[in-house]
Amino acid sequence: MRTMVPGRATDLLAYRVRLTREPAAAAEARRQVSAAICAWDVAADDDVVILLTNELVTNAIKHTAGGPITLGLRCARGHLRVDVHDTSPTLPALRAVPVDAEAGRGLALVAALSADWGCYRTPAGKVVYFTLALQGPHDGP
Repeated sequence: MRTMVPGRATDLLAYRVRLTREPAAAAEARRQVSAAICAWDVAADDDVVILLTNELVTNAIKHTAGGPITLGLRCARGHLRVDVHDTSPTLPALRAVPVDAEAGRGLALVAALSADWGCYRTPAGKVVYFTLALQGPHDGP
């Protein structure tokens, strides 16, 4: 399911895409986010948006037993928000991880690099999200 909502001065820009639950989903999510940022011409740090999206999608793949993953993007009021929906009701928790650990630092990256992040349960599972403040003349509608 791919939906792009055209923006007007008082509306938000929004995009949702269903991803397959496999390792290739992270690469597809990175492509989708990059394309949306470019199409919307918003002043977002592509590298940060792609990195944080990759972390959330990878966590959804690794920590859910099955079901679809949906990527959602919204841009409004000077912020870009990325949502990752999955079918697990288990909420992620930010945890202390040793500096030399090879895994487990994804949410710490999300917390450090985003303006805000969080998660909540839905009837179908949960959503984990982050927001980034946009900068410059093209900061969205």
